[in-house]
Amino acid sequence: MKAQLVLFDGFDPLDVIGPYETLTAGGIQAELVTAEGPREVPAGMNLLSLKATSKLDPHTDLIVVPGAAAAGEDEIFALLSAGAVTLGPALKDTNAIIATVCGGSLLLAIAGLIKGRNATTNHLGLHALESMGVNAIRARIVDDGDLVTAAGVTSGVDLGLHLLERLAGAPKALEVEELFAHERRGTAWRAA
Repeated sequence: MKAQLVLFDGFDPLDVIGPYETLTAGGIQAELVTAEGPREVPAGMNLLSLKATSKLDPHTDLIVVPGAAAAGEDEIFALLSAGAVTLGPALKDTNAIIATVCGGSLLLAIAGLIKGRNATTNHLGLHALESMGVNAIRARIVDDGDLVTAAGVTSGVDLGLHLLERLAGAPKALEVEELFAHERRGTAWRAA
């Protein structure tokens, strides 16, 4: 099992680090990637930079898309729109499970990739998600098969634990939950 966490200029660091550390603690090989290949990628609001070590491979098992970090709503949408332009084509033809944290689902919606699907995002963006033709669900995690989305920025660890439970079993997810001294919270909504 291999996971790729996709970076783009302006990404939110917590959206990446939470699921990255959770997945790797559960034994899933994870790497930081971009659509362009290896490079230093600046987070939003000049928070920090992370180094992508590889190019996004649409044939991987799991792709995690973060949201953006910015001071205002307009800047967040500008960063997500730019991310949609660079990531959309690569994600269009993937068979991977795509997971998102926070505004990552908005990035997919802007790219036209999840119209008619069930997804969540930060509570402030649910209306925007719905306006793009997505069935916006108010839940911490929304599992719609090959699309798994998480709500706000702090839900990345919960997303990682949910994915571990799905991919490696409940005992592995509980082991990591105990290791992190973290109790999952909120609703994990699943499509029927």
